This record gives sequence, structure tokens and C-alpha cells, in this order.
Amino acid sequence: MSGGTHTAEQITLARLPSGVELTTTVHTYRGDEPGPTLYVQAAQHGREVNGTEVLRRFHDRVSLESLSGTIVAVPVANPLTFDRVSYTTPEQLDSVNQNMNRIWPGNENGSLHQRMAARLWESVTAADALVDLHTGSPDMLPHVVYREGDERSRSLGEAFGTDLLLSEQADEDAPGEWHRRDFAGKLRVVAADAGIPSITPELAHNKQILEDAVEAGVEGLLDVCRYLGLLPGDVPDRDLPVARNHLGQVTADESGLFRPTPSLEVGETVEEGTPLGTVYHPTTYAPLHEASADRSGILYALTQEATVTAGDQLASVALPREA
Repeated sequence: MSGGTHTAEQITLARLPSGVELTTTVHTYRGDEPGPTLYVQAAQHGREVNGTEVLRRFHDRVSLESLSGTIVAVPVANPLTFDRVSYTTPEQLDSVNQNMNRIWPGNENGSLHQRMAARLWESVTAADALVDLHTGSPDMLPHVVYREGDERSRSLGEAFGTDLLLSEQADEDAPGEWHRRDFAGKLRVVAADAGIPSITPELAHNKQILEDAVEAGVEGLLDVCRYLGLLPGDVPDRDLPVARNHLGQVTADESGLFRPTPSLEVGETVEEGTPLGTVYHPTTYAPLHEASADRSGILYALTQEATVTAGDQLASVALPREA
């Protein structure tokens, strides 16, 4: 047995106005034995670097000799936002949608982001499963998002194994905010619509490599490979809490300095009305907004950034599901 192969191909995603080619690297791991194809990418939002580091370490740890099937990995899906350490691309480069994760499956004749997505979509459509690695904030419980009612995607999320599974309602079942924020154009949503089991792991902080989050991501990806039969081994039985969607956000009514309630920690269950913190006027000291949970559920994000502007997200509470 000779073992599998690894190739690294530089592909052109689009061209900038100057004629400079916008390129990225696609890693392909092929086993000697037949098996499924997994597509995994990171840094669609360029400041979310933990996913890129996950793929670097995964590269060092995946056993080609044990691989059955194919893994396609793109560590930097959006070089423009990666170079800017940003979430979006300037409007001058894409006036249709500055957020690449709103325009899938893309359009080879469309805007810059649409062309980039269309080029990567070629690899997505050849896959049997998809993992789109993202990160959140330093005060967020690591979690995996999947489409509610899509049991194959849920099983993929359970195999990845984070502290929480979030099911997101989509299309006609989704609330108005889901549609207003163009979530129908997310890679995970569009891939699921195409019949590809798809998950979005959110692996904590951005702009920094966090060891615990990265290691959890590597282990999660290896377990996904074991679950799919790409690698040998069993996936641990996990009884993960499941809650509904990530649109249960508490926002600041006023601008000022936010002091979260010191006794609260992400991951705990809160009741509707639980005090989450106070926004103060920084010079008069007057309390401007007593923030509280607007629902009972799992507190999975609570900002620690003190300076807030009216409308900023302070916390997120997810609704627990029975099954």
C-alpha cells in the first residue's frame, strides 16, 4: 500500500481592477481507497483566523496512509478580507454585497464576491459534506450551527462536537430578520439546499489564535472525518445541548460603557428578565440601560467590550430544544 497523496494548487478566484489576480491555495488529500469527499474552508471572513490555523494543524495530523476518499481544504477562502483583517470587502470592490457569505453559490459573471464564490462552488458541489469554519467573539461559547430539520447536517455537527448545537430555521420557517440579513446566501444554507450536509462551527475569538479553540477545531474535524468514514476510528458518543438559532440577541438601547453582570458566564441557563448588565453614561455616571434577557434559554454570548454604541449586540440567548 503506497499511501494517499496531497496536492496544493493555487487557483484564481477573480481579478482586481489593476489586473492583479486574486488567488488562493486549495489543498487536496486523496486516499488510496474510495470514499466520500469532504469540503472544508476557513477565513471567508478574513479576521476569523482560528479556522485557518485549524487547517494548518489538520494538515500535519491527517494520515494519508489511513485516508479513504478525498478531503478538499481551503484555508483562506477570501484573501481580500484576510489581508484587511476584516469581516467585509470595501464597497469599491463589491457594491453588491460586501459580505462574501451572503452571495452563494455565486455567479461567474457577477460581482467580485460572486465570482470568487462561483469558483469555490465548483469544489463544493463535488463534496458529500461541508464544514465552513468561522469564529465569533472571545465571550462566545463555541458552537456548531446547522439547518433545523436537516438530520444529516445535525449528525455532522454532533460528530464535530462543541459545547452547543444551534439549529437555525431557514427559508419560509425563518423569522423576518433571517431574510433581512440575507442569510439565504450563506454557504452552509445554499449547500444544504443542494443536498450537501453542512455545518458552521464557530470557534471563539477573531484576530487571535486561541489554543483551546484551535485544538477543539482540529479534533472536531478529525472526528467528522471518522464519522464520514474518511479516517478509521470511532466518534465519541456525545449528548450535546441543542438550542434554536442565533438570532436571540439583546442589543444596547443607549450608547455608553457596558458592565456585564459579574456573576454570569456563557453556557449557563438564564431566565427571561435575568439582568445581563448595565450601560452607563461615561461622564455623568447615570445608568442608561439595564439590559436583561428577553427570553429564557442558554446564554452563549455576553460581550466584554465596554464601549458600546446603541444597537450593538450585548448578549445572545438560544432557546433550548427537546430533541
